[in-house]
Amino acid sequence: MLKSRHWILLLGYTLSGLISLSYEVLWARMLSLQFGVSIFGVVVTVTAFMLGLGLGSLAGTKLLSRCSRPLYLFAWLEAAIAVYALLLPLIFRSSDGWLTLLAADAGVGLWLTLQALALLVLMLLPALAMGLAFPLILRSLNHVAGSLPLLYGLNAVGGAIGALLPLLLLPNVGWTLSVRLTAMLGLFVAVLVMWQARIFDRRFNTGTDGNRVGAGGHGVAVDTLQWPALYCYGGIGAAALMLEIGWTRLFGMVMLRTEYVLAVILAVFLLGIGSGSLLARYLHGSRWLMILPCCAALFAAVTLWALVPVSAWIEQAQFASLLSALLAQGGVLMVVTLPVTIVFGAWLPLLARQASGAGPDHVAAGARLYGVNSVGAALGSLLAGFVLVPWLGTTSMMVVAVVLLFACGLYWAPQRRIAWFILPVLLILWPVRDFPPVAELLPQTQAGSDDIYRYEDAVSITHVVEQTSGQRLLLSDLQRMDASSDPDAVTLQQNQARLPLLLHGHPGSVLFLGLGTGITASGSLPFDGIERTAVELSQGAITAAADWFADVNGHVLDSMRVIHHDGRQYLRSSRQSFDVIIGDVFHPDMAGRSALLSVQQFQRARARLQDNGWFVQWLALNQFDIDALRVVIRSFQQVFPHMRVFVDGFRLALAGSNNPEADADGAAGQAQIMQRLLHSLGADQARRATGGEGVWTWLGRYWGRPVVGDGVVQNEWSPQIEFSLPLARYRGDIDVARLMDWLLQQRPSPQQAAKELGVANNDYRDFERAYIGSGLALRSWLARLQGHQAEANRLIRFAYQANPHDRWAGLTLADDMLATLPQALQRGMDQRQALQAIIDVRPDHIEALRALWHLAEQRGDQVAAQTYLQRLHRLSPLDREARDRVH
Repeated sequence: MLKSRHWILLLGYTLSGLISLSYEVLWARMLSLQFGVSIFGVVVTVTAFMLGLGLGSLAGTKLLSRCSRPLYLFAWLEAAIAVYALLLPLIFRSSDGWLTLLAADAGVGLWLTLQALALLVLMLLPALAMGLAFPLILRSLNHVAGSLPLLYGLNAVGGAIGALLPLLLLPNVGWTLSVRLTAMLGLFVAVLVMWQARIFDRRFNTGTDGNRVGAGGHGVAVDTLQWPALYCYGGIGAAALMLEIGWTRLFGMVMLRTEYVLAVILAVFLLGIGSGSLLARYLHGSRWLMILPCCAALFAAVTLWALVPVSAWIEQAQFASLLSALLAQGGVLMVVTLPVTIVFGAWLPLLARQASGAGPDHVAAGARLYGVNSVGAALGSLLAGFVLVPWLGTTSMMVVAVVLLFACGLYWAPQRRIAWFILPVLLILWPVRDFPPVAELLPQTQAGSDDIYRYEDAVSITHVVEQTSGQRLLLSDLQRMDASSDPDAVTLQQNQARLPLLLHGHPGSVLFLGLGTGITASGSLPFDGIERTAVELSQGAITAAADWFADVNGHVLDSMRVIHHDGRQYLRSSRQSFDVIIGDVFHPDMAGRSALLSVQQFQRARARLQDNGWFVQWLALNQFDIDALRVVIRSFQQVFPHMRVFVDGFRLALAGSNNPEADADGAAGQAQIMQRLLHSLGADQARRATGGEGVWTWLGRYWGRPVVGDGVVQNEWSPQIEFSLPLARYRGDIDVARLMDWLLQQRPSPQQAAKELGVANNDYRDFERAYIGSGLALRSWLARLQGHQAEANRLIRFAYQANPHDRWAGLTLADDMLATLPQALQRGMDQRQALQAIIDVRPDHIEALRALWHLAEQRGDQVAAQTYLQRLHRLSPLDREARDRVH
């Protein structure tokens, strides 16, 4: 019967599980600095913890015969782990430095391997101590009937709570303080257990209170486990972690792709383990060992069927807050995976009971089973992440895991004929063995699309999907990378290269941090003699750019060097410097990605710039609230004090130079630099170099230097925006209209802007028209977002009149004209003339050209029809309708 002192000890071990999983999530946060949100980081984290827990538990079974005060040792281990956790931030920083030096010339494979090995060692040490704790605490409560399922279950439930604890701590106190608070709780547990050790260890050594002192007075039972049984239970552990890796990749891909995902998945997994272990106290009879493998295999197979409906539901679901999204998505994940994890939790107590008989002496059996299961889990994690996923794909890997799970579970089945149960399981698995089409996973945004390419490795899943229009998208883990072959998107991406190269004036080399589709890099093609380099971590993206987007990126990969590596590590280790470095757009609220907007990243970029070099970081306005944008700008200003801001459509460019004279004099002379560059090019080159918009349009997009005041910056070791942005998104604070209004208030006057850019007096009128035009276009978009359509139409007409060369103003006006075409026809206007009026505004307007093509065919004017068709195909080479007709 459990007494009050037993409950105190159980509370201590429950808190120990809570603390252990809090550490795991917090340390995984540090891994995201190296690997970002990828299965690679998850595999390293899980492998280190499971291997440590397993080896520690196995070592603990050997230690028991020589340990007379197990609770004292347990308490000291908890204290040691807490101290280690307090020191680990310093160890992480120092290891990051010497690993960078060690892997200075290493490729991405060796770099990731070195990082993984180093971090595996760093996390293995505390995990070993955590694993030692299980046999120690189990031995101290050996006299209590049913202590193994109770301890194992409560520790797992505590772990589920601990996995969620960082979700509360990280956004409010940051990573460093979260670690310290968790370590303080660990020291409290050490003191609590030390206090109880005075009672339990004395009773244990005197044999009172029901303790049975075994051979040599140590109370250690001899279990009947044979190595085949241990191997099979290790196989079950491997299968369990293979399934967890699969669930993390598949469901994490469609759930919130933020710092919060890993914690939610771990919590759900551990809640099932704990519930199953507690339930096992009431399960008796060998028949359960026959039922468990059947249930586990069946329920695991069902989880694969759940992926498509869960993904479709998440895509269309509306959540009032981040908390409601986490609860709803975590709840769905629990419904899907809980039946499997409950079985996993029940297996250990049932096997330990069978191995040691009905008596209470199950310390050695439980510890050995726990140990081999955890070691097997670590091996399964490695096998899944680094072998089976790249080889077979995630869904097929999970099919292998289900078969392994069932085969290993059959070892204890009293009736072997149950093996036939695998046939219906395989029938269930066969239709879902392949990765589901993107159109099924995202039925709203990708309805009707076709998967034309998929690549899986330990970093990400890369898709190229072709939409019904024929345009292609590059998706990384189903996340839109803003990498589309749509003509407007192509221009937007190419502009990311045009602006930095124009700012430099005479670029000889350019580095692209991220290749994507290669379309951004294609914006540099009009500039002769440039040495182009791109760093891309995703091999799938590199292949896609070469094979599936060559028609829209101008085959740019034929004239550039592509390095398969992590961008941050390349900047740290490379000895090469560049005239221009371009940071592409990405999702800043995803774990690890925000490090690309940190002070450290900006410092690394500046260190790789040539004299007079420029670094430009692009930001998508629809991904930020005002506070987060201020943090990023403030971080950039800390490295480039005289930075400049440009606005191109709905994207913001933070531009900084390492030229000391530019820092001292501001942007004086920038207009002359850009003019000299364009004069050195041929007329056609100059047109293509500016996207046909001219030098004054680009200078007119200058936005000065926003005043952001003092405050926090984005620091890799004290991150801000990846925690604040998900909260802001669900609060409704990510409001493009509000952000545009703030930017308009920050913009300097035309006279002040002309002075800062060094515009000559005789050029001022051209600059002023372009500058006012870009401001009016932004005001028009703001009015449109606020629902003031008439005002938006009026402002865009003025913007076009001020600067007809501005693509975005002309395109918006042309779109408005096309939208009002039915009304114009009702007023008696000729359709061809109306469409031609749109083309006069924007000669590259795709839908107007398409309509003119069809109209010419209807009228039998084949010459005009061919002319329009060829123009349409040239502007949009992947347009399905035009492509089919041309070919």
